[in-house]
Amino acid sequence: MQELDRFEDELIAQYRHHPVLANIALLSDEDFAGVLLQRRFLSLAFTPAYDLAIDLLRDEEGLRIARVILREEYPDSHGMRSHREDMTADMYRLGVSREALVHTRPTPATKRAIDATFDMIADAGTREDADLRVLAILRFWGEILVSVEYGRLWERMEPLLTQDGQNISSFYYPHHFHDAKSQKLATADLLGTSHADRLATRVSAFLGNGGEGAADSFREMEQRSLQIKAAFYDQFLPALERVGI
Repeated sequence: MQELDRFEDELIAQYRHHPVLANIALLSDEDFAGVLLQRRFLSLAFTPAYDLAIDLLRDEEGLRIARVILREEYPDSHGMRSHREDMTADMYRLGVSREALVHTRPTPATKRAIDATFDMIADAGTREDADLRVLAILRFWGEILVSVEYGRLWERMEPLLTQDGQNISSFYYPHHFHDAKSQKLATADLLGTSHADRLATRVSAFLGNGGEGAADSFREMEQRSLQIKAAFYDQFLPALERVGI
């Protein structure tokens, strides 16, 4: 399990050092807004991706964890904002105009990232070790890597989403915090504060019972998740050239 944690931490470091994320604070305001507007489409795909994963899971404990996480995207039945509405509110605070939000459409690269995500989840569901694969995707693609990228975006956002010393972010910073990996695979428990740690309880159980074949599946799902995420940000590499990086 320690070896898999090291493998995972290396992938996390690779993502954190993606050129666009590592230099996000240097982008022009226009290019930064473009990143947020395209990233919004990935967020809109988050809940249907979780719904697909839930359809494919057979492990009851894993299902319960996934259902709880999905329900948290819609805080209550009394009209409170969903997490996607919180995201839009943060974007407006950051200076993105409603006109830009209304008229922006997903780029081909963004569409490919969304399609690749659904293909990855659907393919995982066909495998003999589907539960391990699907839960590994939810944990790494849906939680850990999201926390990593929002942590990087926060470096640019913090001055604009802090007022009188108070953090007023309703989406980006909270997700950076509660999606993060804060415990090792072997020590995660259901009382963990993050979504990643809750999902790790089932992932680690399957890894413990599945031998090297399970470890290979885990590595494959995490590598595919990283490739999808990195390819999404690759489309913004020209923005770095525009600021001389």
